[in-house]
Amino acid sequence: MDNQELREALGDAITGAPTPLDAADRLCTACVQLLDVDGASISYMGDGTMQGTFGSSGHLSRTLDELQFTYGQGPCMDAVTQRRPVLAPHLDGHVEDRWPALTEALLGRGIHAIFALPVAVASTPIGALDLYRRSSGPLDDSAMTGGVYAARLAALPLLDLMNADTDWQSASEGRGSWEQLESLERVEVYQATGMIIAALDVSPADALIRLRAHAITRGFSASDVAYQILNRRLVLDRDDWHEVGDDDGRGT
Repeated sequence: MDNQELREALGDAITGAPTPLDAADRLCTACVQLLDVDGASISYMGDGTMQGTFGSSGHLSRTLDELQFTYGQGPCMDAVTQRRPVLAPHLDGHVEDRWPALTEALLGRGIHAIFALPVAVASTPIGALDLYRRSSGPLDDSAMTGGVYAARLAALPLLDLMNADTDWQSASEGRGSWEQLESLERVEVYQATGMIIAALDVSPADALIRLRAHAITRGFSASDVAYQILNRRLVLDRDDWHEVGDDDGRGT
């Protein structure tokens, strides 16, 4: 397949999608089918942090995107801040030392290469397309060309989403009525941080740090821990958090 055919196939993937989120998922699936990668995801960045997984080719891709949010580091964030592709074809090699904690988590899930391409609107990066592979090695020229074009296409449904009548702050507090936002990650994280703030009397930044730290030490994602908090499966304590049913007798 030449470059023109590749571009047409990627464009066809999002044509006729009923919602921006469906378009993003279809684009990620097309990347897997056409670019010799095992997974793809699209993240939305706002206020310097990852706001949510906008599209994915499957559960693992969404999980890997979530791990970057949990650890607060990774190629997705670097691609946005540096405004350029960030490529890591050999996560299992000694030369890759940019994200040591994240790299260990990715390798533990069988991912050996990751490539992040900025998604921009009016030349301003607002997210990233992440491509994952289970085997090490760089993208060939065709896959790289297709990935860059897919990142450009990803801006279209993301722009539609941003132009919708959406109150992100209200949605993060559970007050939003925009149904599509419910399928994005992170909303539950911001709801859970609100509960941490109230329980421990800490700042929003400290609450998020505590949530992330608990997730990392337990091998969970930030959303996993947020769900436990929202479902009252974690007892929040200033010095330690305890799962309901722990031997110390806290919670039932």
